[in-house]
Amino acid sequence: MALRAAILGHIRIPSKTLFENGSKMQSWNLFNSIRSMSSHGDDHLDKQQVIDRVLSVVKSFPKVDPAQVTPDVHFQKDLGLDSLDNVEIVMAIEEEFKLEIPDLEADKIDSCNLAIEYVSNHPMAS
Repeated sequence: MALRAAILGHIRIPSKTLFENGSKMQSWNLFNSIRSMSSHGDDHLDKQQVIDRVLSVVKSFPKVDPAQVTPDVHFQKDLGLDSLDNVEIVMAIEEEFKLEIPDLEADKIDSCNLAIEYVSNHPMAS
């Protein structure tokens, strides 16, 4: 989190990209300008890619029987994991998709389905 804040604190958008002919650009164009300057310039992942990668992360977790992992599996109820294991899986998902999930959101992710939905809807997932 501190590293993210330090990096974001040093990102500057030149003022000429914020304005076109003296008027403000539409917010969508501004979003695209900022996104193109980031390292995540390629198109957003499709849902099947996200499903496959999330399931792969969960299957590779040491305490999980890979045969039990499906898109609908709940980490604690179905796999018998505890809250610390849940945190470790969410951290592995963050690493896999090169994104940071805020703590309030990460606390809600307790199943493959919720992880898939979160990553699928995240604009910076790669």
